[in-house]
Amino acid sequence: MAKRNLGEKITLRKYDEMFDIESEEGAVQVQGEQIKDVALSELHPFKNHPFKVLDDDKMEEMVKSVKQYGILVPAIVRVRAEGGYELISGHRRHHAATLAELETMPVMIKDCNDDEATVIMVDANIQREDISISEKAKAYRMKYDAMKHQGSTGGLSLQEMSDSAGESCKTIQRLIYLSNLSDELLECIDLKKLGIAQGVDLSFISAEQQEVVYRVMNEIGVFVNMEQSARIKNAVKEGLFNEQWLREIMSYKKVAVRKVVFNQKRLDSYFEPNMSNEDIETIIVKLLDEWKEKGGQN
Repeated sequence: MAKRNLGEKITLRKYDEMFDIESEEGAVQVQGEQIKDVALSELHPFKNHPFKVLDDDKMEEMVKSVKQYGILVPAIVRVRAEGGYELISGHRRHHAATLAELETMPVMIKDCNDDEATVIMVDANIQREDISISEKAKAYRMKYDAMKHQGSTGGLSLQEMSDSAGESCKTIQRLIYLSNLSDELLECIDLKKLGIAQGVDLSFISAEQQEVVYRVMNEIGVFVNMEQSARIKNAVKEGLFNEQWLREIMSYKKVAVRKVVFNQKRLDSYFEPNMSNEDIETIIVKLLDEWKEKGGQN
């Protein structure tokens, strides 16, 4: 079972009741990190934040809680060069505070670089139960790239990500591949119109070719199956891919193979037990020919 984001679930005491040490101007020092109230207008979203903040039922519940208790768990931020603070974790809390018409919210200010902030941002959100495939794909890609910048090799990065997230290296690798898809194709996967295996195949083709695939699928009204996605991937490798070729394979319908199987007991009531299958087939075909000559009438 996926772990919950515990920070979003704590509903005991406000942060200023949980710590005894206060510094000047209302800031609190906790394990080397500073916690203080900051104006909502001074808090800005993380660049390319992959997780959606939705006005759904869960947000409505959070807003009610914020109105009653305030923000119980500080968001994590870092100082922006342009002024104000960049949210690392706490985008949903920030949105709830805005809807609840608060003026400030508590934040923990961390001193970290871009890669460190990315890893914290992903780890703080990836265990949520309600995130989509597209959100996971983009988040894992961001963390993977950040870890590579920090010096981890590809294989080691995947293993570390697997250990921290509780998902297999293969699953994470496939999700990272999906991050190469267009937003339109990722939405198809989120809506279960396109399978993950097909998405992985299509992740190896260019953005322009993905656009062609998406347009043709919508025009024809048929989504790529596993056989077709494999053919598309190979056609691109061999230089055979174009829109006309794609339309032909997308429009092609296999002729259903008809196969009639007779019950053994029923066959025995018409034919001697020692008759071969070939002899039985010959007699049946002969009778069908006679039936056909009569116009196929009963």
